[in-house]
Amino acid sequence: MKYLVMIWSNPQTWGHPIFLRTPEAAAMTDDERAGLLRDFEELMTEISESGELVSASALADPLTARSVRVRDGEVVVTDGPFVESKEAMAGYFVVDCASPERAEEIAARFPDARFAAVEVRPLMGGSAGDL
Repeated sequence: MKYLVMIWSNPQTWGHPIFLRTPEAAAMTDDERAGLLRDFEELMTEISESGELVSASALADPLTARSVRVRDGEVVVTDGPFVESKEAMAGYFVVDCASPERAEEIAARFPDARFAAVEVRPLMGGSAGDL
């Protein structure tokens, strides 16, 4: 089953990897931040070699987002992310795992999970029966 692993964050500045832009990471020593990078690189190597990593992409600054809504037949376009929140989606990974527990295990290993939220959601393959 494929899962979308969404990285949510509230960084001080936008940039990737986003976990290094958080207030918590800014308060760490250089060695601690280097450890976060090592953890991330080890996870990427593991899920790449296992074939679990399907795709991934970082997202541009939320300031570049546009929200589109249609109300009473009228298209309304506004600046910014689609929800009002202190956190913004920073990027995503698509993983193909044997179980939801494995997808959650992968999500928990992202350094971002130490500072914000990493959301895991099954991807549907075209029918509600997939869930």
